[in-house]
Amino acid sequence: MRELRVLLYETPHDPYMNLAFEEAFTRVRAADLTCDTLRIWRNDRAVVIGYFQEAGAEVKLAEAEKLGIRVVRRFTGGGAVYHDLGNINFALAIKAEGVKDPISYLYSYLIGGALRALKLLGASPRLENVNDIVVNQRKVSGVAASTRWGVYFLHGCILVNADLTALAKVLRVPKEKLRDKGVSEVKYRVANLSEVLGRELSYRELVKALVKGYEEHLKAESYVDLPSKEEVRVAQLLYEYKYSRNEWNLYRAPHSAFKNLEEKLKEILA
Repeated sequence: MRELRVLLYETPHDPYMNLAFEEAFTRVRAADLTCDTLRIWRNDRAVVIGYFQEAGAEVKLAEAEKLGIRVVRRFTGGGAVYHDLGNINFALAIKAEGVKDPISYLYSYLIGGALRALKLLGASPRLENVNDIVVNQRKVSGVAASTRWGVYFLHGCILVNADLTALAKVLRVPKEKLRDKGVSEVKYRVANLSEVLGRELSYRELVKALVKGYEEHLKAESYVDLPSKEEVRVAQLLYEYKYSRNEWNLYRAPHSAFKNLEEKLKEILA
């Protein structure tokens, strides 16, 4: 049976470090310094935008600043998402051999653990728009993915008891633009899972469901671990030189702007 390492490491007060750690644990997995890993974590009041997005086009930046909501860019694509402590986030970094269709592996297979977790909680989830998880015609989760560094990486955010008023205040909704691309409006009909299920959900219950969901789906035996020294060092460098900086978060500086950072990372990951 395969092993699945579980990390509950999070820095809710610092979304920049949380996103730096997403890249860090993925790159450490790529270097074979850890095994396949499931991370479960939370952010407090932040908007996380996709790699290719223009910050000002997706986020009402003045309103976000007024509300104390920080904006941070992730290394995966996809759309902008609102985070607070009423969300739970999951991320999976997997190495797999012989995958013929990476997109299908990520969005049809790896997402299956999250779907199983929601079923364990009593929901009847389904997929729509490739990366939206829908329950009762309402979007409760969205995922994004990457195959960089030779790792199959999938992460997502589940709305549990989030402040949907704050979400509506800070996110721009380009409905017409996406309708032209054939994307259904369910992407913007969001709901909290607790509302859909009609009951409160504790953090402990959510963690147990996600871990069990991925254990069953991947046919794996899980164990809880702490971040490795390599993950900590890589995350600190990514935080200092990239994720804490406006040139990355607001302006998406090109990869060439991080050459010095990459040299420092090579010393750890080689």
